[in-house]
Order: sequence, then structure tokens, then C-alpha cells
Amino acid sequence: MAEYTVIADDAEFGRAVAQLAGGTGPVAVDVERASGFRYSQRAYLIQVFRREAGVFLFDPPAITDFAPLQEAIGDAEWVLHAASQDLPSLREVGLEPRVMFDTELAARLLGHARVGLGAVVEDTLGIVLAKAHSAADWSTRPLPQSWLEYAALDVEHLIDVRDALVAELAAQGKTEFAAEEFHAVLDRPVKPPREDPWRRLSGLHTIRGRRALAVARALWTAREEYAREQDVAPGRLVPDRALVAALAADPKTKQDLARVKDFTGRASRTQLDRWWAAFEAGRAEESLPPDRLPGEGLPPVRAWADRNPPADARLKAAKPLVEQRAEELGMPTENLLTPELLRRVAWAPPADASAAALGDALRELGAREWQVAQTAQLIAQAFVDSVHSPEERSEAGS
Repeated sequence: MAEYTVIADDAEFGRAVAQLAGGTGPVAVDVERASGFRYSQRAYLIQVFRREAGVFLFDPPAITDFAPLQEAIGDAEWVLHAASQDLPSLREVGLEPRVMFDTELAARLLGHARVGLGAVVEDTLGIVLAKAHSAADWSTRPLPQSWLEYAALDVEHLIDVRDALVAELAAQGKTEFAAEEFHAVLDRPVKPPREDPWRRLSGLHTIRGRRALAVARALWTAREEYAREQDVAPGRLVPDRALVAALAADPKTKQDLARVKDFTGRASRTQLDRWWAAFEAGRAEESLPPDRLPGEGLPPVRAWADRNPPADARLKAAKPLVEQRAEELGMPTENLLTPELLRRVAWAPPADASAAALGDALRELGAREWQVAQTAQLIAQAFVDSVHSPEERSEAGS
């Protein structure tokens, strides 16, 4: 059983900060949210462990200001698992590492077959963690003791895992690879809001007509506003499938909407006036949304042979070489170079076909230096080879 201290007021917080400041070495940090239960992605529990200090479970809603904790541990290396998931919630309360080690990302670079926290702990330390509460509603108060025990275990072994992975990275010559990846995660800019997020409504593809889409937009917006107001996950109020069922039924009156059998969810009837108002607003809307947004991304790869044959040839020549290099390095291809990035340089390569020019193009798209070093020459040669037939390549090599 893990030993831990729950920090639920400012006085306890001050004592915990002092102990953590007096600890040694890296700091293990984890966050528990209430995804799927709450609208927000705020932290409802922050777990911190440091050697010679212990495990502390901080209750964010009960703590006035996390600045003293940031000051106490901000200069230490923070160890997180799947850091990109936790950093937004930590930043929201003013906590942010300056240097970081991500145990999940390290495990990926090392080619571990399983990279979940429990699997990495088991593979590196031989300790089996129960993951029974990973999808729990962490906004629950008071938190059950079994949940707190689970949360403490998430950080109690994380420094030992980090040490084991550091040794593995050094043995495989991947220490610098990992350092660049961790730095990139910390520096990654926040994604801009998605245009027309209502179009992500599951099942929307079954709805036809711009007027119906206007109603869909109004319904989605009404649900989003109510979910934000109540701090409840939108799907818990009215699931996507229920909104789409209401759209498909095309009710003529509020009573007709109430009679739609598949219009379910805990707020489907209690907020009937809200949903009917959205129907009426969508039907009265003068600015109708287009049937679909113009594509901002690349065409599907299956269409390349017809739409851009040279790009198709380049991609087909380069992809197996990148996959082979990833296999040689013992890591997933997407960690060596994401498929999207390879597709982008294949679709619109630099005019200069040299490896240096291609490397610059990869950097511009976000590739790290180690990725450029491992792939630019391979891709450049593949692009050159793609313009020649197999017979021509054979003759050139003889």
C-alpha cells in the first residue's frame, strides 16, 4: 500500500511545499481529470512525488494558489507519463515544468510493445499496478480511499521507471532523440479552435440539406452552452446519437420532439424548451452553412495516383524506406516521422531535390533534428528514384 498525504487546504499545502522543496532529484507528477463527466478539463487531483519528501495528493479546488509549489519544484526535472495530456491541466493552475522526462514517449522511442503506465511500470520494474479507477469521475468528493491509493501509486514508482528508461535510452543511443522529443512537447503551441466544431457531431453525415445542418449547428451550440454552464460533459446531457435522431425526425412542434423515442439523455426532456428553441433558431437562420467545408488537408492517398501521379510515386518510394529505418531503430514509424509529415513533403517537395533542402522542408513542418538526420537523405534519394523506372534505376546502379 502506498503512503501518501492528501493536501486539501492552504495550511497543509504550505507544509507539503516545504517538504517537496527539501526533497532530492526529479519530481514525478500526474493529473486526474473528470473527462467524460465534466465539461472542463481541469485537474481534480494532482499527484506529486519526490525522493526524501514523499507522495502528496493535492486537491486543486481546495487550494488558493499553486505558485509556491511551482517555485519549490519548478527547476527540477518533472517526470510525467503521456505529458501532452496533463500539461494543459497543469498550466491552468500555474504549474509547468522547465525540463521534463516523459516515460510514455521514452517507451515508444525504445520500441516497447506496450506503453500505458501500468505496462511500462511492469516492464521496467516488474511491479503490477491495478488500473481500476483510470476512468473514474475524479470530481467526486470526498474521493474514496481506494481511488487515492490508486492515484498515489501512479507517481510512487515513476522516478524508478524514469531511471530504468534513461539507462535503456543510453544503451540504444537514443538519449538525444528523447531530449529533443521532450523539448518539442513542452514547446508545442496550443492548437487553434477547430473551425465549425459542430461538424464533429457523430452521425452528422446522415443529415442532408443546408437547412438541416443549420438546425444541427443550433442544437450543438445550445447543448455546448448548457454543458459549459453546468460543467457537465455534453454527451451526458444529450448524446450525439440523440441529437441526430431528433434532426432525422424533423419534428414540426415541441410536442413532436418530445415524442421522438430516440431523443434520449438526462436533459432531453428537462430542457425541452432549450432544444426546441434551437430547432426554431436553426430553421430561421439566414446564413446557412455549406454542405461541407473546403478541404484544408491533403487529398486521400488513394486519390493521389489520379490527382498527382508524381507525388504518388514519391510517397510510394519513400514510405517503405522510412518504415525500414524505423524498424532498424526499433521504434514505431510514426515516432520516427509522422505519416502526415511524409505525405506533405511528398505532395509538395522543395524545388531543390537535395537532402539539405528536404531537411529544411521537414524542419519547417515540425520535424526534430534527430528525425531529419535519420530520414532526410533516405527520402531525398527515394524522391529522385521515383522519377525513374525500375529498369532505369538498375542501369544507373550497374
